[in-house]
Amino acid sequence: MFFKSDNDRPKGAPEAGRAPLLPLRDIIVFPHMVSQLFVGRERSIAALDEAMNREKEIFLAAQRNAKTNDPTPEDIFEVGSIGVIMQLLRLPDGTVKVLIEGKRRARVARYVKNDAFFLVEYDEIPELPAPGVEVEALMRSAQTAFEMYVKLNKKIQPEVLMSVQAIDDASRLSDTIVANLPTVKLTDRQSLLEMNDPRGRIEKLIELMQ
Repeated sequence: MFFKSDNDRPKGAPEAGRAPLLPLRDIIVFPHMVSQLFVGRERSIAALDEAMNREKEIFLAAQRNAKTNDPTPEDIFEVGSIGVIMQLLRLPDGTVKVLIEGKRRARVARYVKNDAFFLVEYDEIPELPAPGVEVEALMRSAQTAFEMYVKLNKKIQPEVLMSVQAIDDASRLSDTIVANLPTVKLTDRQSLLEMNDPRGRIEKLIELMQ
């Protein structure tokens, strides 16, 4: 089985699972975000191959320092996202181009001994509910701030703004906006990924955009 048995898991507890881990340089993949990655390291390609042999699911976690060529578990953030491989293409130079969609937040519980690639057991991070008129007002503020940001940053396509304006879920809104803010530092992105409170994420996003 790909996932651990959850027969003994308390009702409402987050899913736990096991997956190969792909260390990322200078990028964080959020839920609802589709990313194109170029992978060249042998262990990382082996992790992708293992994911293709399973359920196409892979744990995506950023390195603390992008310049580290041979990372250890201590060099990788504990919180990342579970992604699904949508497309994988092997290039003539030996690298792999892969299209991955982030699905949900997760935290590494432990590294499983494995020489070929990083293999982890993880716990999913449940999203906190974000109801109420205050959150709706914050969402409108975030959408307005993002609209101003897009007008000042010509690199963002107009259709991205249209999709953001149509989102009515606080969690999805915050993740979609941060995925389209190229100027936000990696450390700020990581802190946003680690927040499971959509309201807190939106407040921090508005602060970053302003």
